[in-house]
Amino acid sequence: MALPTKIGPHALVRASGGPRYAVALAVDAIGTGMLRPFLLLYGVTVLRLSAPVTGIAMTAGVVVALACTPAVGRWLDRGARSTVVAAAMLVRVLGVGLLLTAPVGNTWLFAAAALFLGIGHQAWPAAHAAVVATVARGRDRDAALAGGRALRNAALGVGALVATACLAGGPTALRVLAGVTGLAYAAAAALAWSVRLRAHPAASEGVRRGPAPRMVALLAANVTYVFCLNLFEVAIPLVLVTQLHASPVWSAAIFVVNTALVVTLQVPVTVLLSAFPRRLVLAFGGVVLAASYLGFLMATSLGPGWGPPAVAAVSVVCTLGEVIYAGSATALVTALAPPAVLGRALARFQASTGFGLAVSPAVITALAARGSAVLWGSLTAATLLSAAAVAAEKDQEAPPGGEHDRPSEPGDPAVR
Repeated sequence: MALPTKIGPHALVRASGGPRYAVALAVDAIGTGMLRPFLLLYGVTVLRLSAPVTGIAMTAGVVVALACTPAVGRWLDRGARSTVVAAAMLVRVLGVGLLLTAPVGNTWLFAAAALFLGIGHQAWPAAHAAVVATVARGRDRDAALAGGRALRNAALGVGALVATACLAGGPTALRVLAGVTGLAYAAAAALAWSVRLRAHPAASEGVRRGPAPRMVALLAANVTYVFCLNLFEVAIPLVLVTQLHASPVWSAAIFVVNTALVVTLQVPVTVLLSAFPRRLVLAFGGVVLAASYLGFLMATSLGPGWGPPAVAAVSVVCTLGEVIYAGSATALVTALAPPAVLGRALARFQASTGFGLAVSPAVITALAARGSAVLWGSLTAATLLSAAAVAAEKDQEAPPGGEHDRPSEPGDPAVR
């Protein structure tokens, strides 16, 4: 068994797309952190829409945006890389512009803004993964994907902190935040476009003929796995406040710790586990997540006294499962997909991710209404079944030393 390879900071930046591209990711994420968590608040306080109408418009925007992922995949398979990333950022500039020009009470412009923001959010992950897969190979690519996620989480946190500090300014401050976010997206798009990265022509040959790997079990399992990403925003606050009658401070503290751990652990954990097959690591991540769900069930049974600190302790285990999942899932897709259909494979994977994120709040709240045993028991069973399906799927990633697992070489596509 090969030992995990070490990748230094400079090599990690290069494998992630280069310095300018890394700055673009950070600027884009800071802008997203300033607006995305407060989009509902913008609709309610600035445009004076009702909360149900605002929520429906946001959900519809995400769902319709998912229909755009196949087109993104086909565009990537024609060789486009940094251009698609820049487009994903620019389309959000249009969304912010609609927010700023929408008159009070106009539901349709808000819905259109949510749609364009949703398209950008759904297109970006596949485009970014394609960029990394083009400039890096093998375990360097896995580490670069993990590093990009850590950078994005850190920048999202910074953006959210900035926005939180400005919320006391009311509707005027929210409009200013939206405007600054639009400028951030535009700057990030310019930086990403300036990289001018395309795939080698050989990587796009036969794109019309070669089908993407089916990865049926992986895509289906991902819908369940991705529930872990909404636990810290939906399930844990819901359980703490409604069942354990704890202060909202607990939820905020757990969320902050989760973000800090993801930023700190994503790269080292991914590199540490790179000695093992990605499929095995992804299945193991599901087992860790399932164990944490059982831990949450036991923690909530302790009642208001010991329950909140126990939930906080178990959340660390859940975060570790999230880190393992995030570090192996996209990496497995890039290892399975032939270069000619990499874009379509990543787009399908992102569609399953987006669908899981869209339905998980409704599913979690519906299960929680039936009690902790139903909520955590259902999540445990579904995640274990998903982990088993991932482990049993027949499609295998490229062997070490093959095209998909070879290390980056000087002749690979470079960024300027």
